[in-house]
Amino acid sequence: MTSLGGAEMVDWNLAVSTATRLVRPGPEVTRDEARAVVAELRRHARAAEGHVRRFVRMMPEDAPVADTPVLVVDRAGWAKANVAGFRHLLTPLLGKMQERRTTANAPGGALFGAVGGKVTGVELGMLLGFLASRVLGQYETFAPATRDLPGSAGGGRLLLVAPNIVHVERELEVDPHDFRLWVCLHEETHRTQFTAVPWLRDHLEGEIQSFLGATEMDPMTVLERLREAAQAFSGARPEAEDGEEEGGRSLVDLVQTPEQREILGRLTAVMSLLEGHADYVMDGVGPEAVPSVAEIREKFQKRRASGAGRLDAALRKLLGLDAKLRQYRDGERFVRAVVDQVGMDGFNRVWTSPNTLPTKAEIARPADWVQRVHRKGSDAE
Repeated sequence: MTSLGGAEMVDWNLAVSTATRLVRPGPEVTRDEARAVVAELRRHARAAEGHVRRFVRMMPEDAPVADTPVLVVDRAGWAKANVAGFRHLLTPLLGKMQERRTTANAPGGALFGAVGGKVTGVELGMLLGFLASRVLGQYETFAPATRDLPGSAGGGRLLLVAPNIVHVERELEVDPHDFRLWVCLHEETHRTQFTAVPWLRDHLEGEIQSFLGATEMDPMTVLERLREAAQAFSGARPEAEDGEEEGGRSLVDLVQTPEQREILGRLTAVMSLLEGHADYVMDGVGPEAVPSVAEIREKFQKRRASGAGRLDAALRKLLGLDAKLRQYRDGERFVRAVVDQVGMDGFNRVWTSPNTLPTKAEIARPADWVQRVHRKGSDAE
């Protein structure tokens, strides 16, 4: 537990309660309908594992099935899980901040210890409350097991957010059974990525910790950054700097040092690869397993491209979610181009080691990755 002056720098319990209180209600379903949705999502998750494994060829066909849990959750459950994930990832950063302020005997430390943790907890809860109604599924790589959401620490778990899936399938007016399997294919691809590539989780967490470790802000500055997101959530937009469009910066942009920019470039490339690969698999498996995949893809892409109003667009920009949408598009193009050139087995050399992951530049120029990794007479390591 990270604290300053005896008080936590982030009140994690308050973050959970705030997110739970602010989360929007899901679509109306009867108790029987809810049970049927949960049961079907669990069936689809099991079926998706076989479809994905056969298509991606990342592990032997006789490899044991994944032992990581598949959890069908509501919006509040998703928020709880992600508070646990934030806590796991942010603990080293908060420890560094505590040490910095203690060493410097910074003014206002006592006030921050008494009040700052609650303020930060509320603001984190507000952000998760916003996001909880938008996430369809998630392979949660880092969060430890909790009493409410069991799982194996270090092994990951797959979360499917049932009310959001029902909401989107109704909004798009697509076949609900096909849509639920289609969503499961995407998330199962992420589970397969981390199950089949043992070093991937530690590599990704190491990059994230390096990024956070390069942060030069004190706790009060972190509060200011979170407050900007909270202002956007409440409708008050921060003023833009000279020559910059209003709402043009994301939280990630605001905390970057030169070292962080380099790390962020590598993280962006990895996330683009993982998300693009999942989208590619969804489309590749789709014609065999999801009869209406073409209709679903077309309608879903239009939904991704459209915003949900000015406030929603402003917060998406501030949180960097627009960048995530680009990751899906750019990563899928990279995967498709590489598979077209060297086949699926040739593409799978991307999982050999951290050195064979694409750079941010190679995501935009797949032929450069093919040349580097598949150059004649060389075995990339």
